Amino acid sequence: MLRCRMCEGSNLFEFLDLGAQPPADQFRSERAIREPQRFYPLEVYMCDDCGLAQLGVTVAPEVLYQDDYPYEASITRAGREHFARFAQGVVRQLSLQPNDLVVDLGSNVGTLLKAFRETGMQVRGVDPAPNIAEIACDDGIDTVCDFFGPGTADRIVRESGTARLITATNVFAHVGDLISFMAGIESLLADDGAFIVEAPYFGNLIAYCEYDTIYHEHLSYLSVRPLVLFFERFGMEVFDVQEVEIHGGSFRVFVGRRGHHLISSQVSRFVEKEAQTGLHRHDTLEAFANAVRRNRDDLMWLLNRCKAEGKSIVGVSAPAKGMTLLNYCQIDRRILDFVTEKSTLKIGRFTPGANIPVVPDEELLRTQPDFGLLLAWNFGEEIMKNLSEYRRRGGRFIIPIPTPRVVS
Repeated sequence: MLRCRMCEGSNLFEFLDLGAQPPADQFRSERAIREPQRFYPLEVYMCDDCGLAQLGVTVAPEVLYQDDYPYEASITRAGREHFARFAQGVVRQLSLQPNDLVVDLGSNVGTLLKAFRETGMQVRGVDPAPNIAEIACDDGIDTVCDFFGPGTADRIVRESGTARLITATNVFAHVGDLISFMAGIESLLADDGAFIVEAPYFGNLIAYCEYDTIYHEHLSYLSVRPLVLFFERFGMEVFDVQEVEIHGGSFRVFVGRRGHHLISSQVSRFVEKEAQTGLHRHDTLEAFANAVRRNRDDLMWLLNRCKAEGKSIVGVSAPAKGMTLLNYCQIDRRILDFVTEKSTLKIGRFTPGANIPVVPDEELLRTQPDFGLLLAWNFGEEIMKNLSEYRRRGGRFIIPIPTPRVVS
């Protein structure tokens, strides 16, 4: 029986089915695409008991993260600037002192920890992807290559002491066993410390039809109500919630041991807003599912019209979210000639599912296609600015979310 990964209840309602898809970050080599690829159901449920939206099928984390994982958090300027503001703002808000320990879970190549180190903090990372952890260590960020849990937490406490701050940016929603994860947090967090979760906000996902945010790494789709209930189980409380613009609208949730922090009015404001907007209600979720189907139909109508007029189309950027969109809409090499990328970890490979070749961004100017389908629309402003020469020559971008549209 399917159970909620937060409250462990069984009162779950399926509201969206995006079909069977391969893991969104499994970009494959030319040799690998000759072999069959494993597809998994991508179905989303709402827990009617606590309000957590979540996937019904959990793909083993070893499959997702320990097989040549290609995601680099530092690839965009907007991302690096976001992490720098994050570190500086949190150090001020929490009155952290020089040499306090900051631990980042799912630390990737260490972009956030570099920003904390520049403020005078002692830093340590935890990341399960060997190739990514190696990049971080080579760059001077002490990184434990493992999944986070009680054992990892105990090792860090033995070697470095307890943490004044633990961060998990776009990571908490990836965790299958949240109970074990929280056991690690309880061991590692100092009595007066803070645990900060940053993730795309489920309210924005629903409001702006951001269904491409859904893929197998993202097991949970977070809102404030279920998080408040969940952390109470561990003697902790949410003491602040902040909205941030990155990734199509995210939120930052501050958690501490009960009684150690003043609780902001933002917490109750979010909970009340979620209730007033019916964020967790069946009718809201069914309307969202209908909007997703309309988006697919509208996007395919636009792309097919362009192809019927003899226009050439390529994909621009190859984020995981873009792979959900391509596979759900069944966009393949009959529509896109190739997909461009900045990340050297993806260039020369093929997109999961559709097997579209990934090439350097420079190919966009060399071939000058008529349209570029902008898959990393959440960084659209920066990407279009970087590719201004393509636009100057007459190239146009197609933005797929929240409604498909052409940007001249």
